[in-house]
Amino acid sequence: MQPQPAFLLHKRPYRETSALVELITLDHGRVRAVARGVQRPGSRSRGRLQPFTPLHLTWSGHAELKRLGLMESRGAAALLAGEALLCGFYANELLTRTLPVELPVAEVFAFYGALLEALPFPERRAPALRRLELALLEALDAAPVYMDEQGAELDPQGRYAYRAEARHFVRLAEGGLDGRTLRLLAQSDWSEPGLAGPAKGLARAALAPLLGSRPLRSRELMQRLAASRHAAASPGA
Repeated sequence: MQPQPAFLLHKRPYRETSALVELITLDHGRVRAVARGVQRPGSRSRGRLQPFTPLHLTWSGHAELKRLGLMESRGAAALLAGEALLCGFYANELLTRTLPVELPVAEVFAFYGALLEALPFPERRAPALRRLELALLEALDAAPVYMDEQGAELDPQGRYAYRAEARHFVRLAEGGLDGRTLRLLAQSDWSEPGLAGPAKGLARAALAPLLGSRPLRSRELMQRLAASRHAAASPGA
């Protein structure tokens, strides 16, 4: 096969010197594979096969679990720390948990690469995460449909709650999100002030059925980081 552009999503030890890896690739989506010998001291592949590093890979095998062959880097790893690093872990965990094996998702791959470029810049993180989440939802046919339960357009003056199981919005007497905000979100227009929170909440609601009841480890770590920062900023801390 021709070498595939790829990123490592997850790696864990396997036997004495190998690793089981989860990858996202340009043409083949999520790939599960054995990287033989990669845990051996002195292995050149060990330094290459790291999260957030652009890779070129080949693999062999017809079963779901492949065997990695060629492993080459195709650029420097994204330098992430603190919140940026946790956002990267969130993206990796999200894709690992939701993508079926070998479902082609070229757009998701492209937005993942764009996310890694954006993460070092705090003002670019949230929009890049939302674009990745939306691309993932669209690839899995789970993106919100911006219509009400009757199939009508959303009223800019109305208030709505999202029903993920039906992928549409239900009108409320009060609370929820206003129709104007939802229309802006439907256009992927996150530049308007005040849209970051609604976009995050809607993405979380739409992703919930795909993730199931088991919480995301990366989300728990993010909450701990936020709590520690709040405590440090509090008077008398």
